[in-house]
Amino acid sequence: MTQHVLLDGGMGRELKRSGAPFRQPEWSALALIEAPLHVRRVHDAFIAAGADVITTNSYAVVPFHLGADRFASDGRRLAALAGTLARDAADAANTGNHAGSANAGGRTVRVAGSLPPTCGSYRPDLFDAGEAARVLDVLVEALAPSVDLWLAETQSAAEEVAAVRGALERAASGKPLWVSYTLTDEIAPGDSPTLRSGESITTAVEAALDANAVSLLFNCSQPEVMGPALAAAALHLERRGATLDLGVYANAFPPQRKDAKANATLDELRDDLHPHGYAHWTRGWLSRPGTKIIGGCCGIGPEHISVLRSLLDV
Repeated sequence: MTQHVLLDGGMGRELKRSGAPFRQPEWSALALIEAPLHVRRVHDAFIAAGADVITTNSYAVVPFHLGADRFASDGRRLAALAGTLARDAADAANTGNHAGSANAGGRTVRVAGSLPPTCGSYRPDLFDAGEAARVLDVLVEALAPSVDLWLAETQSAAEEVAAVRGALERAASGKPLWVSYTLTDEIAPGDSPTLRSGESITTAVEAALDANAVSLLFNCSQPEVMGPALAAAALHLERRGATLDLGVYANAFPPQRKDAKANATLDELRDDLHPHGYAHWTRGWLSRPGTKIIGGCCGIGPEHISVLRSLLDV
C-alpha cells in the first residue's frame, strides 16, 4: 500500500479566522510579531486534524511583507520564532507530554521549513537573484535548527528554485527538499499547464531535479489545473527515468488572472471547495501514479484536513 503524507492547510486564513492580528502588508507575519500564541494554536489545530507535516509560519517573513528595514532588524528572529513554534507543536504532539497540545495519534509529525518566493508571490517579474540569496540565507540559517525538511513553496519560476538550491548548498543543510510550484490558473481547454512565469512543467521538473529535490508539488493554484500538471510531471519523469514523489496542495480561490498579485487583496473563497468538495478533487489526485503528498493552501482549514485524514485512513 502506498504510504501517503498529509500536509497541513493555509496558515494565513486560519490565523485571521482565529482572531489573530492580521493585516496587509505583514499578513501572516503579524501574528509572529504581536501574538505568536495564535500561530502555535493553528499548528495544534492542523495536527489534531491529522496532518503529518506542519509548515513553519515563515512565508511572510520577507522584505516584501515586512519591509526592508524590519526584515534587516527582525527577520532572523521572527524566522527562528516561526521554526520554534512549529517544532514545539510537533514535539509536544509526538511525545504527548504537553497538556493541551494536539495528539498525533501514533503518527510522527514533521516540520517543513517554508522557503517562500522572496520578491513577491506570483511575481516572477520581480525576481532578483541577489536579493533572493540575501533573504534565503537568513531564513535557512534561522529555521535550520527546527525543521525536518525544506519546502520551497509557491515558486513561480525555475530561477526561484535555483536560488533555493544555492542557499541550501551554502548552508550545507543536508535536509530533504520539497519543491512546490504555483501554476497559471487561466488556461484554455487542451492547453498544457505552465508555471506563472510561463515556463513548462518540463522546465519545472528539471529545476527540481537540479536542486536535488526529493518531492515535486503544485500549490496555491485552483484545483482544476492540478491534475494536468501532475500528469505532465509524471510523464516527463518517466521519460527521464527519474523519480520524485508528487503532491498537491491547492488553494480555495477563484481563478487568478495572469496579472494577479498574491496577498494584494483578501480574495473571496469558492463555495464549492468546502471540505467534501475539496476531498472530491483530492481523490482524483491520489489516483494518479506517483502522487503521495496532499494538503491544502490558502483557504483550506483544519476541517478540510480532517476529511482528508479520513480519506487516507480508509
